[in-house]
Amino acid sequence: MGRCGECQAWGTVEEVAPAAAGTTAVAGPVSAPAVPIGEVRTDTAAFRSSGVPELDRVLGGGLVPGAALLLAGEPGVGKSTLLLEVAAQTARLKARTLYVSGEESASQVRLRADRTHNVTEELYLAAETDLGAVLGHVDAVKPTLLVVDSVQTIQAAGVDGVPGGVTQVKEVAAALIRMAKTRGITTVLVGHVTKDGAIAGPRVLEHLVDVVLHFEGDRDSRLRMVRAMKNRYGPVDEVGCFELASDGIVAVSDPTGLFVEHHERQVPGTCVAVAMEGRRPLLAEVQALVTPTSADRPRRTTSGLDGSRIAMVIAVLAQHCGIRLHNMDVFASTVGGARLHEPASDLAVAVALASATQGRAAPLGVVAMGEIGLAGELRRVRDLDQRLGEAARLGFRLAIVPGRSPNGRARTPESWTVDGMKVIDSSDVQSALRLLNLLPG
Repeated sequence: MGRCGECQAWGTVEEVAPAAAGTTAVAGPVSAPAVPIGEVRTDTAAFRSSGVPELDRVLGGGLVPGAALLLAGEPGVGKSTLLLEVAAQTARLKARTLYVSGEESASQVRLRADRTHNVTEELYLAAETDLGAVLGHVDAVKPTLLVVDSVQTIQAAGVDGVPGGVTQVKEVAAALIRMAKTRGITTVLVGHVTKDGAIAGPRVLEHLVDVVLHFEGDRDSRLRMVRAMKNRYGPVDEVGCFELASDGIVAVSDPTGLFVEHHERQVPGTCVAVAMEGRRPLLAEVQALVTPTSADRPRRTTSGLDGSRIAMVIAVLAQHCGIRLHNMDVFASTVGGARLHEPASDLAVAVALASATQGRAAPLGVVAMGEIGLAGELRRVRDLDQRLGEAARLGFRLAIVPGRSPNGRARTPESWTVDGMKVIDSSDVQSALRLLNLLPG
């Protein structure tokens, strides 16, 4: 501006810039002085059993004081039933527990506790949807374990948004986690999921907590599995197995029997695979059915198996083994609702398909494991020793594995035994089917 608007003089207006804001924060008080890491005490963060061994396996040893856990799963999968069982078992260990329900009334939770035999003296119950009331119950009860079912139903006063909104969930979760850290209370939050199976709410919720658990299972199956997606205190490759019954949820330490049908005679179109669920070997039976069709596009129907890998195995069988399924409808499934997605189950699928096509059963008591490549070769699978040991423990008598020894060194095709079970290595799928007498001609 050249001329002043008040005195009408020229060249008298000067530019005055605002003072630059400070970029360095002023040092403030600290909660505790920094010490060498070797002098930090660890006895206050020791594992404590939850009373449910399968959950302890997933958590890496048990519950940690001051830890914040997030358990997510689809509606009706059994999250509330599982946590009520955990709360009751913890209370039976003389550790006071507070169960806060924002979705059910106290009487409804009591009815479920009566049905599952989880009424115990040290288990306290409250039905609240206000964050201040929840913190008030914590002050009054002074629990060692706090269960909030669910975090999307709790509302913080003075914060914009409805319960379950992004702002509300962030504020409620931050307040509960801050309380857990300062008082050393293990806190378990139940989270909702979207229609795609992801945890509902802001992603920061998963960053705030120490452990993220997914509780999953098929509605048509009794089996439920808990997987650790994030764990600051233990491994993330463990899986806990549970069975949902009429009187509650029961831990299953040996779930193999749910996925394998015990045939007393040879049945065409079946083969047993050995999958790894976390660090646990799990045997599952693969069944195949092949029927002629006059349709231009034959059906490829799968249940519990990856449809794209089934299509690849069918193509390899046609190219390298002479098993033509271009004019056949193919149905492949697993027993008991098991889900096999790792490539190690390819050979079992190939054996089941070849057996169904030839109408000839594989030998009784055989297991097959190995990844099939597009050239028809069998590739190594991880944890072969554990897979073979589990199959031998369950009484299987023959195992077909990729043509490499457990220590990884190449070897000529031969056989050896593992706890009385005969193991035969094979370099490709054609030789594996020939060993089982399942090739045409």
